[in-house]
Amino acid sequence: MLALLRRDKFALAAAVFLVVVVLAALVGPPLLGGIGIDMDLMARNAPPFEPDRGFWHILGSDALGRPILARIIIAARPTLLIAAAAVLLSMVVGVLLGLIAGYKGGIVGDVIMRLTDIVMSFPSLLLALVVLYIFGPAITNVIIVLAITRVPVYLRTTRAEVLEIRSRMFVVAAEVTGASVFRTVSRHILPMVVPTIATLMTIEFAFVMLAEASLSFLGLGVQAPDFTWGVMVAEGRSYLATAWWLSFWPGVFIALVTMSLNLLSNWLRIATDPVQRWRLEREVASDE
Repeated sequence: MLALLRRDKFALAAAVFLVVVVLAALVGPPLLGGIGIDMDLMARNAPPFEPDRGFWHILGSDALGRPILARIIIAARPTLLIAAAAVLLSMVVGVLLGLIAGYKGGIVGDVIMRLTDIVMSFPSLLLALVVLYIFGPAITNVIIVLAITRVPVYLRTTRAEVLEIRSRMFVVAAEVTGASVFRTVSRHILPMVVPTIATLMTIEFAFVMLAEASLSFLGLGVQAPDFTWGVMVAEGRSYLATAWWLSFWPGVFIALVTMSLNLLSNWLRIATDPVQRWRLEREVASDE
């Protein structure tokens, strides 16, 4: 897979950037200490690229004189954790229900699909806004709401895959030889669904990040003292005319991570598809 990844320069650059962001989110906050939290009123709304103020102020300072670069690194952890938790939760629930609806079918499958249709009948962002307005904008509530709105995507995708796979010969052979439902699904059907789900998770991670940023921008996402990139964008909207960098730089990082995830998902779709993967393998073989 690494050899295939090296063949796609854009996907490789996206993967390297994402690894750097994840490492910064993991090790950055403990190493920074209070750099991104301590106020310096002498540096209020200091513009970017002023070397006299030091390295951490290279992207400018916010309304309380805190360096934007340090705050972006600190905010990377909650931003990625919220997106990862929501994606994993929605994936587990959606894939499980999709396997049941696709393999079991019948009344159970119909009930699951009708409930899915009800959830999908509401715009996901509008549903999240209503729920967070009622229950309050806590981090846990944000994760649960974002997960619920994305469950139908995994459910419908998994069900469609299962309906196509269950009629294949190797699945029929497993059923004829007396394999249990659990063994048939876990050993023969689920591995065939995993590549599609992995690609979908990459795309959904980007979507959930944007959704969390939208909720935070509207004031119903993460609340102080916690902050994410979306919160930083929201905090800077009052200064767009005088200090554009407060919202610009966290918005740039949201866009870069989202674009990198989309590039990586496109490569992953090709690399896991036997119909298209041979092209990448041929290019690798020709280089060798």
